[in-house]
Amino acid sequence: MGLSFLKMRLAAVLCATILAGPVPAQDSFAPRLYVGDRVITEYEVAQRVLFLRALRSPGDLEEEALRGLVEDRLRQTEAERLELTLTDEEVKEGMEEFASRANLTADALTVELEKIDIAPETFRDFVSAGILWRKVIRAKFAGKVAITETDVDRALEALVRPRALKVLASELVIALPEGTDPTEKLALADELSRTISGETAFADAAREYSAAPTAAEGGRLDWVPVANLPAAIGAAVLALGPGEVSDPIQVPGAVVLFLLRDVGMDETAEPVTVTVEWAEFLVPDDPKEIARLRASVDDCNDLYQQAKGLPQDRLTITKALASDVPGDVGLELARLDPGETSVALQRAGFRRFLMLCGREPTPEEPISRDAVRERVINQKLEGLAARYLEELRAATIIREP
Repeated sequence: MGLSFLKMRLAAVLCATILAGPVPAQDSFAPRLYVGDRVITEYEVAQRVLFLRALRSPGDLEEEALRGLVEDRLRQTEAERLELTLTDEEVKEGMEEFASRANLTADALTVELEKIDIAPETFRDFVSAGILWRKVIRAKFAGKVAITETDVDRALEALVRPRALKVLASELVIALPEGTDPTEKLALADELSRTISGETAFADAAREYSAAPTAAEGGRLDWVPVANLPAAIGAAVLALGPGEVSDPIQVPGAVVLFLLRDVGMDETAEPVTVTVEWAEFLVPDDPKEIARLRASVDDCNDLYQQAKGLPQDRLTITKALASDVPGDVGLELARLDPGETSVALQRAGFRRFLMLCGREPTPEEPISRDAVRERVINQKLEGLAARYLEELRAATIIREP
């Protein structure tokens, strides 16, 4: 989990966690994993689990904690190799920014975390690893990300006129399962992006390689308002001409290609920023149970009754700008109307039962061209960073004591 996305209403979650009582601490500071010559202790794993629980992260929290700590060690090692460090001021600013997403100061959030046995160092280390990694990426790829004025123009169009624009596209989704080496599948995505030409060839490739439910239809999607798409996906699709295939777009658990079939416009629509609210309910991967659930719920509020008695992390309801929704979830939500559901995604052995609670327009602020340029650069850097981290993982010996 990075700094780019904090679960909403953290303060309320903290209160609920406090009432539930602390989780027993693990034994001492015994090593749990070695990442190269760096150690991850049992204590750090237990602390990260508590922290993820406070954020109401779904799935297997111990697995997520280990994955995150391993990635932190890889980032720290690379930063050390590049002789990059953080100042106290940089760390403090990062902690304040993180806490502000829950309408708290860093000091106030630290106090709340301590109430549930989360050490201040755990919060600080979590934030520091993310900031340090951004420094590493900037140092590694500085001057290597080419951004043209046309790129900025297209991104501005996606931001300024999203309500008026809609796209007719096809998708090809190549799954990247957790814990597996993605190199081969990323290479396949690159090859398909470079060699596929035209809708017929794309449809054939989607039927052969795509893991999405649309594979049988050659990846064909219905009309989707650009406002409903995550920013990176919307900008990438709008940058295409009819029949062109996008560069691979990496989202959590997958890499996606798009082919643009058409662009439409609602001349009566006003430019607007869209806020989206959705529920994610982790359910058994059982078609009968999923069918029962769909028949039992009409809106997001109905899910609370279905989740009664289950662990807190099984059901989360989140509200965020559509442009800030994680790519895999955002793509599914883009196809839904309020009350509709998707079970295309999986996590930790569960189906992710996604329900769109609602969308609403929010007032727009003036958009700075420089800010848009920075956003486009960051989007390109995110893809490079993901591959860079996988390269570091593949080159590092990770072992148990």
